[in-house]
Amino acid sequence: MKEKKGNPERKFQQATADDVAQLAGVSKWTVLRAFKDNASISAESREAVLNAASQLGFRPNLLARSLKQRTTKIIGVVADEFDNPHTLRMLREVTQRLNERGYMTLLLNIESPENYQSVLQMAGQLHVDGLIYLATIVSDELLVTAESLHHIRAIHVFRNTDSADVEVVNVDGFKAGKTLGKVLLKEGYQRFGYMKGPDTSSNHLLRLEGYEAALISESKKLDVVLVAGHYDRDLAYSCMMQYLQESTADERIEALFCENDVLAFGAIQAIRDFDHELKIGVVGFDDIDEAHSSTWELTTWNQRADLQVSEAINRLLENRADDQGEWQYGELCLRRSHIKT
Repeated sequence: MKEKKGNPERKFQQATADDVAQLAGVSKWTVLRAFKDNASISAESREAVLNAASQLGFRPNLLARSLKQRTTKIIGVVADEFDNPHTLRMLREVTQRLNERGYMTLLLNIESPENYQSVLQMAGQLHVDGLIYLATIVSDELLVTAESLHHIRAIHVFRNTDSADVEVVNVDGFKAGKTLGKVLLKEGYQRFGYMKGPDTSSNHLLRLEGYEAALISESKKLDVVLVAGHYDRDLAYSCMMQYLQESTADERIEALFCENDVLAFGAIQAIRDFDHELKIGVVGFDDIDEAHSSTWELTTWNQRADLQVSEAINRLLENRADDQGEWQYGELCLRRSHIKT
């Protein structure tokens, strides 16, 4: 008997539920029930379906099924600043927490404001169940526009907004900034500086406001604000080096609050390279892993990303908020970079 040749195109086609049903000797609806939790189906039928599916390489289209149920189990995570270790920490926390709850993560990279709308359009087409913003460059206007156009609930984490229409989960930056200011004041410094990343409104973080409040409480003032332009170590190094070269010893700051740890590393290295005997107390923010290193021994503030991410996900998935939770505080990490002598 001559062997019957199959269709050469067939092996490249994805198996369907009908194919599985034919091989297993059951109906198509039995096949679909076999892949659904708690569905009414006998153990024998389920086993037959799974065996047939394995032979054919069949995989159910979870996205199509989810769309029918009006949920996709996908959360879009909008992020930028991928060269910042704190961003990677936040992404790790978000993906782990969502995975634990049976959700997938769709990473939406918006390294420039120009591609924001196209990225949001993609999220809308994929029918994500919600958005978590970890980005620094997104304006309040864009946040509100995204929700109104695509009707996707969104929560912004780690950064405040000026709009009452945008839900925020963020550490109390004012309190943290004030505490770090008091740490520097306790050392007896007289002239104070602050280094920003992007030259954007400081009320998105409130660290500067808290710092200034601490200084005013001791009849001191903020003498210098340095702008690196980006949360970049090399830019912070150049910014600090330029300041040191242009300032005189009698007017130079004695203490510097850096908006995050990456800026602090660049500033400290510039101080060392400029004059190894020069001492300027430096504090940072975020407590990234490198801050623990003996190279820096950086005094900083840990935002407790784990607690903030959990709070954001509780709100997004369960509409459950803990307004008095520990997530809003963070904790001081005292090391040696701030010490005067």
